[in-house]
Amino acid sequence: MQIEIKQVDRPASPCATPANVERTWPEEGNSRIPFWVYSDPEVYRLEKERIFLGPNWSYVALECEIPNAGDYKRSFVGDMPIVVVRDTDGSVNAFANSCAHRGVAFCQSDSGNTKSFTCPYHHWSYDLKGNVTGLPFKRGYKGKGGMPKDFDVTEHRARPLVVTIRNGAVFASFDASVESFEDYMGPNMLQYFDRVFDGRRLELLGYMRQRIDGNWKLMFENLKDPYHASLLHVFFVTFGLFRMDAKSAIEMDDTGRHCAMVNRRAGVLEAEAAREMSQTLRGDMKLKDTRVLDLIREFPGDVTAVMSTVWPNLILQQQSNTLAMRHIVPHGPGQHDLHWTFFGYADDTPEMRAHRIRQANLMGPAGFVSVDDSEVMVMSQEGTTPYNERAGIAEMAGRTVEDHDHTITEVAVRGLYQHYRKVMGL
Repeated sequence: MQIEIKQVDRPASPCATPANVERTWPEEGNSRIPFWVYSDPEVYRLEKERIFLGPNWSYVALECEIPNAGDYKRSFVGDMPIVVVRDTDGSVNAFANSCAHRGVAFCQSDSGNTKSFTCPYHHWSYDLKGNVTGLPFKRGYKGKGGMPKDFDVTEHRARPLVVTIRNGAVFASFDASVESFEDYMGPNMLQYFDRVFDGRRLELLGYMRQRIDGNWKLMFENLKDPYHASLLHVFFVTFGLFRMDAKSAIEMDDTGRHCAMVNRRAGVLEAEAAREMSQTLRGDMKLKDTRVLDLIREFPGDVTAVMSTVWPNLILQQQSNTLAMRHIVPHGPGQHDLHWTFFGYADDTPEMRAHRIRQANLMGPAGFVSVDDSEVMVMSQEGTTPYNERAGIAEMAGRTVEDHDHTITEVAVRGLYQHYRKVMGL
């Protein structure tokens, strides 16, 4: 299929491409990723329109972050700032963090508690549903100025989002036609979601934040690409947390948009596997405190890690006993933020809580494992942006989109672009 992307004249930027450029997806289909999807400003504009403003459920918060009436959190759907707030009746509302008057992002605190919101520019005020409740000089002063007599505040409000909550996780959408969260996830992905969000009350443990000079899809791809895990991540391989020879699987929903990367800790390293990973294995690497490797069994079965990607902006992380939501926040075609929210369960013992926090050192901007990914994404953006005529190859374990009982595969990357192309009309 062929599309023509037309752009208005705009100042040149490192990610800019010439106007009126014809973009054609490679004939190989989902096993190729054209490099222009990572850097073209017009593609990014369409992503905002069709993905982040479209009928999809975007992760925005955990309920434990806003437990009381008036508690709020700043969040994002794509690059669009929103406010998530607990109402006086216990429900959760979400609305655009953009004043109905002149567009000011009126909520500037990351979190807090309030009875109302007030825009600092012209002092328009909002209730916990995003309705305008007042504005100064509405009727003018001493007969001068003021809004027109037919101005009706009920016709103006912060743009609302529909909200759904499942076992403590809050999702929102700008499109009220979005299907139910259960149908959106599909039965298989829902059971992996419920494995972590099983109804127990959650406890917030902390945050990490980082900005990565790479396209947002590179992060989403990364968690659908187990092929790299036994090659890039020295820590994973050396200490056996994730290796190509372990019993593992890749499972997707029917669309390919969601994925679960399922893993069990590796056993004795076989000679063939050692040869393939020879550049990653480090016999000289030792831990002064081995407790970061401890595994406390808390979920059914023998699976030790499930990394789930929930389209379009969430990575649900369960690696050993560390639990986190990784929230992807794009900033144009060449940059994104990653917001990590670490959590546990309210009935955790003090020892388990301390263990989860200790094990969080595996992940995050400077984590023993995750630091590798953010560095590689910068390199990926650097290497793809100048070569928009080229395409990446995703043929490991074939060209089809189907579940695999191993992780030496790029099938979930193909699944991602199968869905992406459908949504984007590519």
